[in-house]
Order: sequence, then structure tokens, then C-alpha cells
Amino acid sequence: MVLAARTLEQLESACATIKAEGGEAEAWCVDVTDSVAVGAGIQRLGPFPILVNNAGTNRPALLVDTEDEDIDAVLDLNVKAAFYVAREVARGLLRAKSPGSLINISSQMGLVGGPRRTVYCATKHALEGFTKALAWELGSANIRVNSICPTFIETDMTRKMFEDAVFREYVLSRIALGRMARLEDVMGAIVFLASDAAAMVTGSALMVDGGWTAA
Repeated sequence: MVLAARTLEQLESACATIKAEGGEAEAWCVDVTDSVAVGAGIQRLGPFPILVNNAGTNRPALLVDTEDEDIDAVLDLNVKAAFYVAREVARGLLRAKSPGSLINISSQMGLVGGPRRTVYCATKHALEGFTKALAWELGSANIRVNSICPTFIETDMTRKMFEDAVFREYVLSRIALGRMARLEDVMGAIVFLASDAAAMVTGSALMVDGGWTAA
């Protein structure tokens, strides 16, 4: 297993946790918005039969208040970087003539809209279209491509956002199960799509949204 991120300290900590549980993990410190670095690294470390394409960001704001810098930053990480990584992983699998499963971490916002999220929604809708098109491109090589669309997940990164009681209530009111997602909810979906249990699943969006998009 190779873990990729921009922060080496966090990577090494995650790798240490995996190794302590008896697994194997290697840290790859990389900025996935750099297509040259992505290509060189995946060629060196791959081929990868399973990809979890999960780099992403958001800068919530009304569109009229959104600066060019914010648009570029969100598009670069949420769309272009996902393309760079998936492209290089697909190249490696095709060269090796190996099957694979590419999993794009999208969002419920890839299927619906939301206030203060015009740019974010645009990027996640793009990722959904990308997933469907790539599934057709790679299907004949037995490489599956799917997305996972979570609802809001409460983590250390998002906890401050949910300190706003009005926003928290808005989010919970849209989730039929009455709670925000946990990391474990997404982990189960990843394991499914990566496994042979999903051998006939490609071009699909697996909703892990607690019913948000069912309304």
C-alpha cells in the first residue's frame, strides 16, 4: 500500500499505524496538482490495482464573492489532480495488462446543488462525468471505475464548521438517518468497490449520504 499526501509527518504517522496492525505501507510525499511529479511517482511505485482518488478541498462562498484564486485552487485539486492521478494509474494498468478498480471520492454535491458551494458542486459534478466516461474507456480492459458520494463527515478538519449551530441543524435536517457520516461509513464503501464483491459494478456512484439525495 502506498499513501500519498503533501504532509510527510502525517503520512509517516499513518504508515506507522498500519504497520503496527501488521500491514504494509509506504509514504509518498507529493503534490497531486503537479502532473509531472504524479507521473514520475506512479511509474516508479506502480502499477496499482486499486486507486482511492481522494484529494479534495472546498472554499465555501457565494459565487459573487468568490475570487479567481479560489476557483483555480478548487478546480486544480478536485478535478485536475484527480485526472492526473487516474490517468497515470490507468496507463500503468494498461501497460501491465492488469485488472483494477479506480475509486473516485466524490460527494453528494456531485448530484445536487447547495448554497455557497457553486464551485465545489461544479467540481464534483465534473468528477461524476469523468467517472462514467472513464468506466467506458477502461471497461474492456477489466478496469472498473466508480465514485463514492458521502454526505458531510465530522472530522478534525470539519469540526469547526459544525460549531455553527444553524449550519449543523441545516445539515442534519437533510440527512434521513439523523447523523453525519463517520470515516468508517466511507471505509466500508471503499472496501466493497475495491473487492470482487463489486466485480460487475462500474460507472456507478455509490451514495453514502444518509438519504440526502433521496429527498
